[in-house]
Amino acid sequence: MTHAVHADYLVVGAGATGMAFTDALIDHAPGARVAIVDRRHGVGGHWLEAYPFVRLHQASAFYGVASTLLGGGRLQQRGPEAGLQERATRAEICAYYERVLADRLLESDRVEFFAGCEYLGDRTFVSRVSGERYEVPARCRIVDAHHLAPMIPAEEPPPFAVADGVRVVPVNELAHLDEAPSRYVVVGSGKTATDACVWLLARGVDPGAICWIRPRDPWMLNRAVIQPDPAIFVGMVADLMRAATDAASLDDLFFRLEDAGVMLRIDPSVTPTMAKAPTLATWELDLLRTIDDVVRHGHITAAERGRITFAEASIAVPDDALLVHCAGDGLRQAPLVPVWAPEAITLQPIRAGFPCFGAALVGYVEATRDDDAEKNRLCPPTPYGNSLGDWARMTVMGARASSSFGAEPDITAWADGVALNPVRTPPGERSVPLDDALGRMRAHLGSGIARLAELAGLR
Repeated sequence: MTHAVHADYLVVGAGATGMAFTDALIDHAPGARVAIVDRRHGVGGHWLEAYPFVRLHQASAFYGVASTLLGGGRLQQRGPEAGLQERATRAEICAYYERVLADRLLESDRVEFFAGCEYLGDRTFVSRVSGERYEVPARCRIVDAHHLAPMIPAEEPPPFAVADGVRVVPVNELAHLDEAPSRYVVVGSGKTATDACVWLLARGVDPGAICWIRPRDPWMLNRAVIQPDPAIFVGMVADLMRAATDAASLDDLFFRLEDAGVMLRIDPSVTPTMAKAPTLATWELDLLRTIDDVVRHGHITAAERGRITFAEASIAVPDDALLVHCAGDGLRQAPLVPVWAPEAITLQPIRAGFPCFGAALVGYVEATRDDDAEKNRLCPPTPYGNSLGDWARMTVMGARASSSFGAEPDITAWADGVALNPVRTPPGERSVPLDDALGRMRAHLGSGIARLAELAGLR
């Protein structure tokens, strides 16, 4: 038997973007009914499976849904990040989404949540627990909140062959070890790998006991300048645009951003080629620089007892070495598609690097506009970064998208009241530092974007 679900929207995915879209939509589309379906047991997406010591890499205020602030918007009072905005833990994020579901979405009587269900296509989904089938009507719009869902180590096997007797664990298992190996081999270049290394070092593991297999060296954003304070964030954008205006090449751009305190790299002697650019704090950078055994032979092809093999090299490791699998595609490089299409609304970032704001913006625009072509004009999708050229392209496309939706007075008014928006300037909150930052940004914005477009190969 197939059960009919009366909904105007079927949101496939109850992670960060699906929740942000739904929250904004029901706030601005009176009477709209939404069904949310997710294959996991609850809301929160990949956070339900994340490693226990993970934190947001950015300020909590930039994450979540538009109606409900994640955390208290507080500055940290102690520790190595005193003076920076708080960053939520995994447990805090999961609890936050449970509260948003119960107190906001379900309480509205216009949202239903179907946990543990798989979307089959053709407006049909099935419970993975009971086998019950459900169907939404033909008029119901499908919202794809899974297009850019991250691949995480806990749910993906290692991307290399593993021989019998080799100890390989996903990063999640570091918190549950029974005894320490003689050598930790951390596999990965991005945020997960840096988190694993920082966690081990902060718990007394000797840097000499860590081998870090880093296929690419990354550029990372200095967390101190990615803050919800508009004067700080706009000041960072001003520094970025000035650096771009004067940059002779992509490498030169990033070196200039490093000099301006915007970008960080772990090894000053190596020019990074990766620019997914999560944030990193300087205290984390100091810890990471204590690890001397860094292997740069590309990606692992096979792990055997006592040996790790690459395409053109191999290294010896102790027989009891523990390989820590951190190699997941946290920022999916899926092709960009129009957000609004006949078959689905596909959630993607709009303003570069802030997926929750983008999803909330799409929810607001869906609720307040009727024509899909106009909606797509206002909200062109923005890719994630990967290479240096990708990062420049992302920045240009995000700036162009911001110009499109920012020209609409109602969207500007809405965005200025949303903490998810990194450049929000609420009325009455102007200050001398903010005015100075805005002046510097405007002075270099046009030339900076033009040069970034050249460097990225865009017109």
